[in-house]
Amino acid sequence: MPVQRAVLLACGSFNPITNMHLRMFGKSIHSSIDRLDSTGRFKVVGGVISPVNDGYKKDGLLAASHRLAMCRASVANSTWIRTDDWELTNPEWQRTVSVLRHVRAQVNEGVSAEDQIRVKLLCGADLLESFATPGLWAVEDLLEIVGEFGIVCITRMPSDPFKFIYESDLLHAHSHNITIVHEHIRNEISSTHIRRHIRRGLSVRYLIPDAALDYIQQNNLYLEAKSQL
Repeated sequence: MPVQRAVLLACGSFNPITNMHLRMFGKSIHSSIDRLDSTGRFKVVGGVISPVNDGYKKDGLLAASHRLAMCRASVANSTWIRTDDWELTNPEWQRTVSVLRHVRAQVNEGVSAEDQIRVKLLCGADLLESFATPGLWAVEDLLEIVGEFGIVCITRMPSDPFKFIYESDLLHAHSHNITIVHEHIRNEISSTHIRRHIRRGLSVRYLIPDAALDYIQQNNLYLEAKSQL
C-alpha cells in the first residue's frame, strides 16, 4: 500500500497559545509521525493551528485578532506548523468537522486524486473525553471526525484515552483510526492558569512562547477582570 501524506490540525481557543500547545505538535513530530509511518500508510507533512471563532462565546475569550497574532508569532519560525485564520474570519462559530473539511480542501487544492493528503485532528486526551459529554458533540460530526478523518491524541494526566475508547462504542468501532501518543513528562500548563498568573502579576516566562509573551506585554492583555474565568 502506498504511503499517504497527512496534515495534523489542532483546534482550540489558544487564549493564549502555550508551550503545551506547541509541545503537542513537537511530540507529534517525533512520536506520532513514527507511529503513523510505522503502519506504512501515512507520512505527516505539516501541522495547522486554527483558533476558534469569537462566536464561541467562551468566558474570557480574547478577541480573535489578538489570539491569531499570538499564534502566528509563535510559529513564525516553524518549517511545518502554520496558523489558519479561516475559522476566525467566518461570520459565526464553526464546528470542528467544518474546519477539518476546510483544511482538507485547502491542502488538496490542485492535488491529484491518487496523491490526496489526509487531515487528522490533533488533540489532548481531555478533548477525546469530551466526546462522551451529552449534547456537546453531534453524533454525525463524531462519526465523520473519527471515521473519515482520524485522530492523533496526546495523553495528558489524569485523562485515560484508552478507557474512553473502550467505553465508547463509537470510538471503539473506529479505534484503528485513533493514534495515541504517550506524553511521559507531566505538563500542567493551561491557558486558564496563564491568564490567572498574568492578572496577578506573576511571571509566565518559559510557560508560553516568547513571541506570545512579548505580544501580551506590548498590548497589556489579560489584565481585566473579565478574563478571570
